[in-house]
Amino acid sequence: AMFIRVKRKKTTYFIHCDPTETILEIKQKLQSLTDHPMRDQRLILLSTEQVLEDVKTLAAQKVENDAVVALTTRQENGEFEDINIEKPEDHHGPLETDVSAV
Repeated sequence: AMFIRVKRKKTTYFIHCDPTETILEIKQKLQSLTDHPMRDQRLILLSTEQVLEDVKTLAAQKVENDAVVALTTRQENGEFEDINIEKPEDHHGPLETDVSAV
């Protein structure tokens, strides 16, 4: 078993799952948590910005343990919103910058 973090706006949902589960099964879990019908959900793997396909498993789409997945929902006009994740406010000064060795 593993878990993924599904984020939208200020909310993070910790979803327990197995690599063999399909995205549709994840959406079923999210439907009960978010009140967004499965057809109105779109899940995007943040590391690659890949839109996850309903019929494929997590493993097949390289969604690994502790992966961060963005939830976007269908708007009234039928289009999906853009990824909307608010970073928590940091009152301790500037955000740390990732520094990579050259």
